[in-house]
Amino acid sequence: MPAATSVEAPQAQDEQQQPQQKLPKGVVLGPDGKPCRSCSSKAAFSAWTAMAKQQSNNPVAPAPGRSSSAAGPASPHPFASAGAAATANADNDDGDDDCPPDVEALGRASWTLLHSITAAYPTRPSPSLQAETRAFLGAFARLYPCWSCGDDFGRWMRAEGGANAPRVASRDEFGRWMCEAHNAVNGKLGKERFDCERWEERWRTGWGDGRCD
Repeated sequence: MPAATSVEAPQAQDEQQQPQQKLPKGVVLGPDGKPCRSCSSKAAFSAWTAMAKQQSNNPVAPAPGRSSSAAGPASPHPFASAGAAATANADNDDGDDDCPPDVEALGRASWTLLHSITAAYPTRPSPSLQAETRAFLGAFARLYPCWSCGDDFGRWMRAEGGANAPRVASRDEFGRWMCEAHNAVNGKLGKERFDCERWEERWRTGWGDGRCD
């Protein structure tokens, strides 16, 4: 997983030759060089939209040599929560379940899907299913809406020596591997790591105390 360094879309890097307009903390640029909703936290993206609306309503002449539409710096960490970002539009927190997901909602939904796939995986998968599963994980990383998150996941899987290569020879092996992948992200975020010995209780059978029955 990446260290806390600046994250920029490939196309956006070409624009560094020009002075750039500062964006709210936590906003990540997409491959098109524009703020990426699914790469940024809700607070950060809302702060950017509020800033854009304010600038649209109160246009200010740009400083010499500066484009008023220039893209700004991206978030220092692709998975980081922009809790310290400006919270403009905070009143919109309720009733927004039908809005496009931010990076955090997207991450939660994605991990739920991935862990559920491991829980339903066969105990003895065929060689063809194992190959399809590896291909799926590679495609998942490439297609993930948060491009920097997907790139990071892909790099993690391609770690030197194959240390993090998908292990898909059995359900238990796949479930533990997915748990380790999730823990790698949690470690970068400073979150508590999950005990992978209990992955089946969490994602397949339910807890022994019966609260999931």
